[in-house]
Amino acid sequence: MDIPSFLRQCAPFDELDEDALAEVIRHTHIEFHPRGHVVLQQGGEPAAHLYIVRTGAVEALDGDLVVDVHQQGEVFGFVSLLTRDQPGLTVRAQEDSICYLVDGDVAARILASREGISFLSRTVRRRELTLIENAAVIARSDPWAVPVRGLLVRSPVTVDGSTSIREAAEIMTRERVSALVVRMGDGWGILTDRDLRARALAAGRSPDDTVVEFASSPLVTMRGDATVGEVLALMLERRIHHVPVTGNGGELLGMVTDTDLMALERRSAFRLRRDIESSTTTEEVVEVSAAAPRMLADLVEASVDPLEIGHIAAVTNDALTTRLLELGIERLGEPPGLWAWLALGSEARHEQGMATDQDNALVYESGDRDVVRVDAYFAELAGLVNDGLASAGIPRCRAGVIAANRDWRGTVVEWQERFRGWVIDPGRVGSAFSGIAFDYRPVAGPLEVRQPLDEVVRWAGRQDGFIRHLAANAIAQRPPKGFLKDAIVEGRGTSAVTLDVKQAGIGPITNVARIYGLRIGSTDNRTVPRIRGAIASGRVTEENGRALEEAFRLLWQIRLEHQASSIRAGLLPNDDVDPRGFGPLLRQALKEAFRTIDRAQELLALELGVRR
Repeated sequence: MDIPSFLRQCAPFDELDEDALAEVIRHTHIEFHPRGHVVLQQGGEPAAHLYIVRTGAVEALDGDLVVDVHQQGEVFGFVSLLTRDQPGLTVRAQEDSICYLVDGDVAARILASREGISFLSRTVRRRELTLIENAAVIARSDPWAVPVRGLLVRSPVTVDGSTSIREAAEIMTRERVSALVVRMGDGWGILTDRDLRARALAAGRSPDDTVVEFASSPLVTMRGDATVGEVLALMLERRIHHVPVTGNGGELLGMVTDTDLMALERRSAFRLRRDIESSTTTEEVVEVSAAAPRMLADLVEASVDPLEIGHIAAVTNDALTTRLLELGIERLGEPPGLWAWLALGSEARHEQGMATDQDNALVYESGDRDVVRVDAYFAELAGLVNDGLASAGIPRCRAGVIAANRDWRGTVVEWQERFRGWVIDPGRVGSAFSGIAFDYRPVAGPLEVRQPLDEVVRWAGRQDGFIRHLAANAIAQRPPKGFLKDAIVEGRGTSAVTLDVKQAGIGPITNVARIYGLRIGSTDNRTVPRIRGAIASGRVTEENGRALEEAFRLLWQIRLEHQASSIRAGLLPNDDVDPRGFGPLLRQALKEAFRTIDRAQELLALELGVRR
């Protein structure tokens, strides 16, 4: 295969146009490296070329420890090339190898392009960028990023639904497992040792009763290529302890348990949730929840995907809220009607950092009871919960978006009317509140609210005037233009000494994605699924959508690392990041992220006819 054909298969060259690729080829050389030959020396001369493995393999070493292997089509040397710093690792031919070398000036221009930055942001995490710029080792074990299939040690144990609970208990003991997968008609269910204890034995059921009566279905599964971090977030969100893992064809491969994941954690999110759930007083809940920031900081240190950490933070706050509700009901007595507690905003989107405030609401039904008395009960319950959350370090929303406020409490009909009112007459207040409330998620309570509220959300997406009003607000906050030494050059030409990563980047992406979701009629309120839904519907190109998602992840990584650093230093976390800690590679990645946001805002304005 000739050089052009080969490079066309390798990132970042696969996205170059013909002229750019031709320039690369004119400045490409070929080198042969026999087995054991050192290509780059740790602490030696900076790389003068970008290297692509043509045949063979090279290994990256920290001292004598092999930390990575680059094989055919993989690129190396770009960090030292871009930073002009000494290589942080030694690169040595693992076997006889041929490499293509692209001259440094040409390679640097390619890597500084949008295609190159996209490649870099996919290839290295922000944590690795920081370590590289300090000449530290980048290759670290990241158990949370590996496919969950790597934790499987055996095939799942399956039984028919007609199996007796006595036989099921015997099989669990013999096979030394804590759960069985149960065949249930056309599908599968799961029977855990907890099910046997709580639903069968404690209820005095006969040992001859069949397991189909006690198994849970439908089965909640994860594909084998999902990351361990994704499985952790799923377990915490669904409050489950076992997740069957499937192959690409849906076949069962094995079972992962919370015990498997707890072994990977130094401070366990599972343990924290159990401590919250077992607390017997509000004071105890507040005390044990104080461990949450340090637990999240440990997940950052362990290189868990930043969006999964935001997910875990949200479901941890869900557990805190649910326990405060339970304790409040124990104190006040049974509620006078069906109810649902709603998380709003970032908690509802599963996108919470370590510094957050309360955004919540309460929906209830009064039935034939006096609505004033019913509301009085829920006002008192909401007050207890809001007070408990504030004591746990989650302050009340300064705009008053809390369930203790009568404006954020009411019947289903009242909530439908509020939603419609904000759409019909958005104004400044309406657009702000709808941006929070339309990102809602039920956390606790028996009242079903999704269907009636989702109807209004879908209707709002068809109201052109409302969408244009939201779009005008979404594009009002422009991203920064870049950096001037250690200052942030803001969109309006002013400068700032710190980067408010939420206000400058995460928020604008979230706002644009919300409009994507509303316009395609989606009720999934998470930012990345909204972006992917817009790609699937054709409203956003795959290139622009993928770049926006990559920018979102990068900004979240920066935010969480800054907050984790503050927590380790004993400071209150915030979103104001000092750019003096940004190296040249990260600055390039951020500048491209800002351009991506600006491009998304511009395209949205053009599509909807909104002036910027």
